[in-house]
Amino acid sequence: GSSGINAEYGGRHLTQLLKKLTAHELKIGNCISRSFLSADMTQPEPVIIEATGTHKATVIFLHGLGDTGNGWSDVMSGELNMDHVKYICPTATSIPVTVNMGMRMPAWYDITSISENADEDDAGIKKSSSYVQSLIEEEEKKGIPSDKIFVGGFSQGGAISLYAGLSYKNKLGGIIALSCYLPLRNEFPGIVTANKDTPLIQCHGSMDPVVPYRFGQVSSILINSFNPSIQFRTYTGLGHSACPEEFRDVKKFLTQNLGDLAAS
Repeated sequence: GSSGINAEYGGRHLTQLLKKLTAHELKIGNCISRSFLSADMTQPEPVIIEATGTHKATVIFLHGLGDTGNGWSDVMSGELNMDHVKYICPTATSIPVTVNMGMRMPAWYDITSISENADEDDAGIKKSSSYVQSLIEEEEKKGIPSDKIFVGGFSQGGAISLYAGLSYKNKLGGIIALSCYLPLRNEFPGIVTANKDTPLIQCHGSMDPVVPYRFGQVSSILINSFNPSIQFRTYTGLGHSACPEEFRDVKKFLTQNLGDLAAS
């Protein structure tokens, strides 16, 4: 969860701006981040945690709204770390976010409102997905087979990982979707080619006040209709954040889908 406005967004100069937000709007940015809000950036460099052993697999993990790659790098180098795995935590470009009164913050796409039939930022979602797919391609060029590459993310980052992962041209090792939903759902399953049975773990807190639990459920049912290799996990009482039990489940998912590699 969040440990207060200053810890979440860093710097007192933002406190006045943030005081104008309602509690609900502010929660959009909540996550386990220990990073700060940075304004005006082009596409920043990702945070990269190199494999401690021989590099044989890669996990690309996307942060939530208002966060940066640093916010999740501690989890990748800690709770989810595995010897032969390289972790890439990209940072989104800063854009004005409508639901947060047009404030600029790192975001994978604009959000007008959190509701079932809200207008979606089609161009923003596709642009971020293309960027993620280019990161996957770079790993393939370095000799990592696509089925040893995992994409995942939290909240907005999870939504992009679902879109980019399911629509990728080559079969991936797996997709990790935390506290999120499937964006541009009407495009599915039409845009899915190589990833119709790619292992997928979707995790959601039952008390999520930002991305309602039901959104996660509905997305998992839709995905299950064309990809039966999905598992949906519920964390009772969890809000819009992550928890140790969830990290254990995700690590187990990675271990199972890396096969012999995880034991080597």
